[in-house]
Amino acid sequence: MTQNNQLEQWLAQEREQKALFEGGAGVGVATPEQVAGLSGLEQLRAMLAGKLPSPSIAQTLDFLLVEVDDGRAVFQGTPGPAHLNPMGTVHGGWYATLLDSALGCAVHTKMPPGRGYTTAELGVNLVRAIGAKAPRVRAEGKVIHCGRQLATAEARLYGPDGTLYAHATTTCLVFDLPSAK
Repeated sequence: MTQNNQLEQWLAQEREQKALFEGGAGVGVATPEQVAGLSGLEQLRAMLAGKLPSPSIAQTLDFLLVEVDDGRAVFQGTPGPAHLNPMGTVHGGWYATLLDSALGCAVHTKMPPGRGYTTAELGVNLVRAIGAKAPRVRAEGKVIHCGRQLATAEARLYGPDGTLYAHATTTCLVFDLPSAK
């Protein structure tokens, strides 16, 4: 598949997903009552369907969740002028946030009802500057291990032509969520 065809597919998927988010639950944080009894994968699938709100950080940094599966999450981002550092290149924090989102949501898909996680360690390696030839990038996170107390995952940030821009790993602490009262 050519880069243009890949980009066209990404943009079409982005338009569809944005319409679901905008026509659904909007932006915000799901309440404990909304997610009670749902696994992490069920929660993220409900978010993709517009039944649960999408987090505001996605609007702030112009990225969105586009795919989830068991142990996998994909975010698509639009690097733009709002994300530039003083040297005129995309800030490393934007890379890190996009990768952390993919890593965390990949881990989230493995959580049974009543369990949660938080990032304990995040390692990011930027290998190439995102330039004008990448109007969109994707961060794909995959779980390596998910146990009772720890989960690990890895992610790659790449363009529609397959160019690798960064890769990352995480270790997450896994725990019981407090009961909703």
